[in-house]
Amino acid sequence: MILTTTPTVEGRRIAEYKGIVHGEAIVGANVLRDLMASVRDFFGGRSGAYEAELKKAREIALKELAEEARRMGADAVVGIDLDYEVVGQSMLMVTASGTAVKLE
Repeated sequence: MILTTTPTVEGRRIAEYKGIVHGEAIVGANVLRDLMASVRDFFGGRSGAYEAELKKAREIALKELAEEARRMGADAVVGIDLDYEVVGQSMLMVTASGTAVKLE
């Protein structure tokens, strides 16, 4: 499955548009991780714990998107858009959407 943020796949022609597909993931960060992130924010630096959670959520969302496209008979998803949101106090949400297509 080819996944791309571009509207086309270079060197390939889109033969059929299958429809819009999406994937979502919401992950929680625990209290200890929140505390350590706050300390890092105060002293500067990156929060590895939150970065790891965001990466995990992004991978889940893209996997769901690809699985939905595969069920539709697509072999690529073009125009992928990723959105990140904070839900509540410590929940991180990643959504991915794009257009499932069949390539020639």
